[in-house]
Amino acid sequence: MTFSFAAERALFPILTHKAQLSSCSQSAMSVPVSEAIQHYMASWRNSGMDWVGWGVVLDQAKAEFARLIGAASADIAVMSCVSDLASSLGHALEFGPERNGIVMGEIDFPSLGHVWLAQQGRGAVVEFLSSDAQGAIDLEAYERAISDRTRLVSVSHVAYSSGFRQDIGAIAALAHAQDALIFVDAYQSVGAMRIDVVRDNIDVLVCGAQKFLLGCPGIAFMYVRRDLAQTLTPANTGWFGRVNPFAFDVRQLDYADGARRFDTGTPPYINAAAAKAGMALLNSLDMAKVETHIEQLSAVALEAARQHGLRIASPLEPRLKGSNTAVYVEDSAKVEKQMAAAGFIVSARGSVIRVAPHFYNTEQEVAGAMAALARIV
Repeated sequence: MTFSFAAERALFPILTHKAQLSSCSQSAMSVPVSEAIQHYMASWRNSGMDWVGWGVVLDQAKAEFARLIGAASADIAVMSCVSDLASSLGHALEFGPERNGIVMGEIDFPSLGHVWLAQQGRGAVVEFLSSDAQGAIDLEAYERAISDRTRLVSVSHVAYSSGFRQDIGAIAALAHAQDALIFVDAYQSVGAMRIDVVRDNIDVLVCGAQKFLLGCPGIAFMYVRRDLAQTLTPANTGWFGRVNPFAFDVRQLDYADGARRFDTGTPPYINAAAAKAGMALLNSLDMAKVETHIEQLSAVALEAARQHGLRIASPLEPRLKGSNTAVYVEDSAKVEKQMAAAGFIVSARGSVIRVAPHFYNTEQEVAGAMAALARIV
């Protein structure tokens, strides 16, 4: 396989001496991201403050995220993490006795389960869908669970543990057929594959910056479909969610148009600088090539794991999964440290080790990681 990203790979200094294969948890730092952080620090050090300039960078970060998912920047809100965004949305929804159901998979990240369970005090009823041994949930399970009582269907585009990839367009169609909303956690997919929220008729999509978006923790983005956003009045709010934040009117509670009504207080500007740089790098690439390359790396990971007799916790077909190939191990935290000592940065999660390459990784790195994992376990 021809490696198409040699020039971009050179922008990630750690790859000269380690194979970082942990994009399901934290991607490698690139030169543009490092420079963006240093530029922010220099502006703070030399100018004292630059609220206008920092605000411009935040708007640019929103625009870069919007471009990655086929949306408009006006439809993007920003908070510090996905849990904050999901909680804000949850408290903006009503759960009446006739439409109070929330459907989600047990494969979803736990904090989303916690967020939706917290709505039980407001009348919500949460139903969890079980998965098979490879962490997959059949589309028919969603079809059976979604009814005219469902208010929200919460879906992980790519599951954090197994890497199972769900058909969000098909699930959205099932939800909308019952007048329910679809909420997509795309933390494990944006930046690694093509996504189009308009094509797939997605109502809400969230993603943080530090995984496949090449940024750092502390900032997350939420797309809200424009006509839906206009019907919601977030209880979790702040001055940046106002029509004019700089009116400084303590008595006036109005809501900005679109997703900006979900903005709250002063944004994490330094994190936005890192996120903007990482996403600008991604947007300079052909995402179709990125997706194809990562799918090929998945095929390499699965075949190498089979050859070494490792027990795979992910779907066994590359097209059914994202970047992450999960392998069952004992004491995953210990194995993660041993892998790092061997030169391979991977991610422990529960009973598995996750090998999650990005576009900058090579087949040799992925195969080498599986060989090292086999020696360790």
